Amino acid sequence: MVNETDTGGTLFGEIRRFARTSGAVSGIAARMAGARFGIRTDRSRHAEDLRTILGGLKGPMMKVAQILSTIPDALPEEYARELAQLQANAPSMGWVFVRRRMAAELGPDWERKFARFGHEAAAAASLGQVHRATLPDGRDVACKLQYPDMPSTVEADLRQLKLAMAVYKRMDNAIHHDDIYVELATRLREELDYQREAAQTRLYSIMLDGQPDIVIPEPVAGFSTKRLLTMSWLDGIGMQNFLDGKPDQEARNRVARALFRAWYVPFYRYGVIHGDPHLGNYQINQEGGINLLDFGAIRVFESRFVAGVIELFEAIRTHDDARAHHAYTEWGFTDITKDKLDVLNEWAKFLYEPLMQDRVRPIQETHDVTFGRSVAEKVHEGLQRTGGVRPPREFVLMDRSAIGLGSVFLRLKAELNWHELFVETVANFDAASLDARQAEALATSGVPKPL
Repeated sequence: MVNETDTGGTLFGEIRRFARTSGAVSGIAARMAGARFGIRTDRSRHAEDLRTILGGLKGPMMKVAQILSTIPDALPEEYARELAQLQANAPSMGWVFVRRRMAAELGPDWERKFARFGHEAAAAASLGQVHRATLPDGRDVACKLQYPDMPSTVEADLRQLKLAMAVYKRMDNAIHHDDIYVELATRLREELDYQREAAQTRLYSIMLDGQPDIVIPEPVAGFSTKRLLTMSWLDGIGMQNFLDGKPDQEARNRVARALFRAWYVPFYRYGVIHGDPHLGNYQINQEGGINLLDFGAIRVFESRFVAGVIELFEAIRTHDDARAHHAYTEWGFTDITKDKLDVLNEWAKFLYEPLMQDRVRPIQETHDVTFGRSVAEKVHEGLQRTGGVRPPREFVLMDRSAIGLGSVFLRLKAELNWHELFVETVANFDAASLDARQAEALATSGVPKPL
């Protein structure tokens, strides 16, 4: 529990945090340097130590670690494997601290504004914790309260991330991380603004209006600030609880179909994607659909990028290298030689393969659980051989969503016609129409277009 003497938000707290993560990152640097010069090191053991250290921290570094663990070759395999185990849960603030934080957001008489307010946190996440409450009109709501002084915590963690990436860059040239860091830093800073998240929640209500089996919470005006987000309470269970109930195939497919549409209808029709398909960001509700939660990590794309994703699908389907080169260029990749194109296409084939076949099938038909990693390793070796690539900023959360959702579909053991879902979603794509829909939806919801 966090108490009133906690120094996590003070200068001394930040120094302690910096020291703990610096020690871990310095250890990584030493081990990687040793390996480079022929000294045997136990990276697996140190990666486990790193996960333990980061798991005890509240916040952004956990979220960044989870994102990086799903981006092929952003981290060595040992670190990616360990960091993937991090859960976005942090020690909760105690009631005395919560009362003080709530007073800072809604004023000293804040408790009178609620008919009931739960003293215990209903959920804890990387940037804040959620309390269940009831409004005077009887509505049950979820109040997400940000932990104290999170901006300075985010900046401390980002400094550590930059250091870790710089160390890895010196050891491996396959992926140039400069734009990856800029993208992650920008999105994390945006997540600190709960008023922005409220607007992004409204945006998703607009974009997914009429889509079956997807429920979006409703932000409550007058009970939300930059560091407090109050929204309608949604009942549901987590993915593991759902699977523990041994659902039949149709129930699994129904959830998978809803997740596909929740992520890709906004992307292909509005140029927007939910950049964090972490299991804690949705629930399965009593009706068998999904409750989509947590709209802090949202990416808005230009229509040319979305068009490039569709064009690459067609290029891979028809084995058209010239068209594939144009698609990568539209995404923002530069210096794409023929050799690099062949390597990048290996990754594209892996991602698009389920969409190519017009039939019902699992998302991955091989039973080899290391198949994705083996493909990533092959791509990594190819990029090293050809001088590496610098992924554009826009690529980061798009790739994160594709890999993250794919892993969820694997856990669900869903069997769907992925080709049919994709074709239905991109039908009648037109860049000008997307631009118009996007502009109207952003204006209506109040979401500023991200940098």
